[in-house]
Amino acid sequence: MSTISKVVLGISVVLSVGTVVGVHVKQRLDRERLREGVLQDLERQSRKQENLRLLEEQIHLTKRLEAEREKILLTEGSSKF
Repeated sequence: MSTISKVVLGISVVLSVGTVVGVHVKQRLDRERLREGVLQDLERQSRKQENLRLLEEQIHLTKRLEAEREKILLTEGSSKF
């Protein structure tokens, strides 16, 4: 085997191994990114549920406040007559 053919074979082997390693590294990074995406979605969903719960609580408190104001206005209005 000539020196040039050995060099070409060596370069081919190095490029092949580099390609295989590169593909495996990229797959691992893609899997990690997908996993992070799922975790972010779960966190986003829990924040959304918490925000909805807070909104419902705020609506309930607003209704109570309006009812109390209405009652106070009715009481003040009836005592003026």
